Amino acid sequence: MSDEISVVVVEDDENVRLGVEQAVALAGFPVRAYGSAAVALAEAAPGAPVVFVSDVRMPGIDGLQLLERVLAIDAQIPVVLISGHADIATAVGAMRTGAYDFIEKPFSSDHIASRVARAVEKRRLTLEVEGLRAALHNWRGIEGLVLGKSPAIVEVRRKILRLADTSVSVLITGETGTGKELIARGLHDFGKRRDHHFVALNCGGLPEQLFESELFGHEAGAFTGAIKSRTGKIEWANGGTLFLDEIETMPIALQIKMLRVLQERQVERLGTNEAIPVDCRIVAASKADLAELSTDGRFRADLLYRLNVAEIELPPLRERREDVPLLFEHFVLAAALRFGQSAPIVSAAQVSELMTHQWPGNVRELQNVADRFVLGLAGDSLLPAAGQGSKSGTLAQQLANFECMLIEDMLRRHNGNVAEASAELGMPKKTLYHKLRLLKIPARDAQSEGVGS
Repeated sequence: MSDEISVVVVEDDENVRLGVEQAVALAGFPVRAYGSAAVALAEAAPGAPVVFVSDVRMPGIDGLQLLERVLAIDAQIPVVLISGHADIATAVGAMRTGAYDFIEKPFSSDHIASRVARAVEKRRLTLEVEGLRAALHNWRGIEGLVLGKSPAIVEVRRKILRLADTSVSVLITGETGTGKELIARGLHDFGKRRDHHFVALNCGGLPEQLFESELFGHEAGAFTGAIKSRTGKIEWANGGTLFLDEIETMPIALQIKMLRVLQERQVERLGTNEAIPVDCRIVAASKADLAELSTDGRFRADLLYRLNVAEIELPPLRERREDVPLLFEHFVLAAALRFGQSAPIVSAAQVSELMTHQWPGNVRELQNVADRFVLGLAGDSLLPAAGQGSKSGTLAQQLANFECMLIEDMLRRHNGNVAEASAELGMPKKTLYHKLRLLKIPARDAQSEGVGS
């Protein structure tokens, strides 16, 4: 990994500078050489993958001053000082100030190359540790925000961390109750805009006549009842994130204006022609297929292209049943804290009931069940009779139902391929074929084993 760290050589003597530059380059390190410290300082930045090698005696900013300025920017950047006028006091003083190493002139190419190699290795390890620490911090945080161990949720977390520090528009899709606003909040909280406003607007929750004022703001007197000026949601989100939920319900006329904001990065309040620059990240969410709506003329295609630079698709809860126990435990503990109650114990039969439910309301429905459970409103069965359907019964029946759903989900994930499903289930293929026959579940490659559909 040595080629990731660059060596910045600072030496006012052209011949010495060329000799050091060649020695470092021959050792295999990228090198950039400067004749003055004032110019070389531009290479110093927090977390920069660089090592400085500088002469001490130079006009203007000398090597000791350069050392102090570099360390003020990032105290972990190694600085190697070289001098033909070195004495013990200078060397000791430089090391106390924070110099990584001190080399006397004259020196051989091999000598300086070996010293630089050690400095590069130290910088590489420092950056690696800092990177791992930051990644660990983010992963701990994101796993606490987006719970679950299913492959689909692991991918959602990966996308959040990959997109958080960018400013690209993101479209979050998924059924009602899958947690789209939670994901939008994650994109904001784990990115560089976290210190600015996160502004959420439900496009389906506003009367059309108020929508434009809410989004763009208005000046006093812009319309009847506009007594004073008002900052709109877009302007309030300047520097931060604007989350537009249920974007599919936005009126076509406002879609045109929203597209203009995205293109020109400025907004005009109602009642004025003054353009206000805005820099906000747009995150939109939809439970509908916007491409299909666009084809039908109910959503502007050009706005869709602007919003859907990146997409995060949230799976329904029924397609990640392995996450249900963890989510339920989390909601039970949160509800117990919120209501000032002790957290009740979930029985094996109740877990089975949760696992076999279809969850049409997704995570939001699961949270409601947890709230009722903590408040003692659920009884022996966690789910209302209407919600249980045909999935109630003896423990053996419920376990059989769960096994059937687990196999169906795995086959759905692998597009009906039995070989791939059996590998992920850790089950011999013949055993899975046998269960498919018993459960009368169709599979894409079932014909070869005589499994009917």
